Amino acid sequence: VQLQASGGGLVQPGGSLRLSCAASGSIFSIDIMGWHRQAPGKQRELVALIAKSGSTDYADSVKGRFTISRDNAKNMVYLQMNSLKPEDTAVYYCHARLRTIAQVMVPRDYWGQGTLVTVSS
Repeated sequence: VQLQASGGGLVQPGGSLRLSCAASGSIFSIDIMGWHRQAPGKQRELVALIAKSGSTDYADSVKGRFTISRDNAKNMVYLQMNSLKPEDTAVYYCHARLRTIAQVMVPRDYWGQGTLVTVSS
């Protein structure tokens, strides 16, 4: 199983970016998909997650600015980030809790390689 994230880059404060993440491999189903981030010198933190049902949860710091969505048919998750602030600068990691074809009864966590988002003027 692989998670491939893309869409990071440099953006000015107030700008927008859209992150994408594709899960591939011997996937039976994906229970939860989400995004975490890690800023320099800080611990990794949850940004947003979305269940297979479509229910979502967000960190307080991004509520009203970020929107998470997913395409279950394509095993993809997206993060639309608007009104970006310098404090949003971090490496963003895609996450999935999923079941493989070999282990349908045991959900496991998988992580993407991270994509850097820099918010600066």
